[in-house]
Amino acid sequence: MRLQGAIFVLLPHLGPILVWLFTRNQMSGWCEDPRMLSWCPLHKVLLLVQTIIYSVVGYASYLVWKDLRGGLGWSLALPLGLYALQLTISWTVLVLFFIVHNPGLALLHLLLLYGLVVSTALIWHPINKLAALLLLPYLAWLTVTAALTYHLWRDSLCPVHQPLPTEKSN
Repeated sequence: MRLQGAIFVLLPHLGPILVWLFTRNQMSGWCEDPRMLSWCPLHKVLLLVQTIIYSVVGYASYLVWKDLRGGLGWSLALPLGLYALQLTISWTVLVLFFIVHNPGLALLHLLLLYGLVVSTALIWHPINKLAALLLLPYLAWLTVTAALTYHLWRDSLCPVHQPLPTEKSN
């Protein structure tokens, strides 16, 4: 893999690194709330999976770029333009979730992102089948992430789902 390949693999990590710089002191308590879902992954697992997924998707984008003969031509506009849009939305989800603390808005962006990833896979498939297939783990991860975000949003907006305070009797 050439230098360009390394750039494509590292580029998706730019957004999460910037978000981490702003939220690194707030992330240690991830999923430690007693009301948290039993299937919520540990913070370190989330980081590991996200790092692997972003690296794989970055490599897939490199395969598409390479198969379209690199450079900056019109043939790259749709396949890599969709990818750039999906990266932007993905980074926006991180900002909405970890900085703005708005899981409802993050969920809407996750649903948009899901559609963009499916669209990207469909556009990439005729160009490079492996690149399109490498997006499937990302879709699986987005499904888990959307489910988690939905439950966090639902529990924060619906007091019925939150435990009622109990009074201790003497």
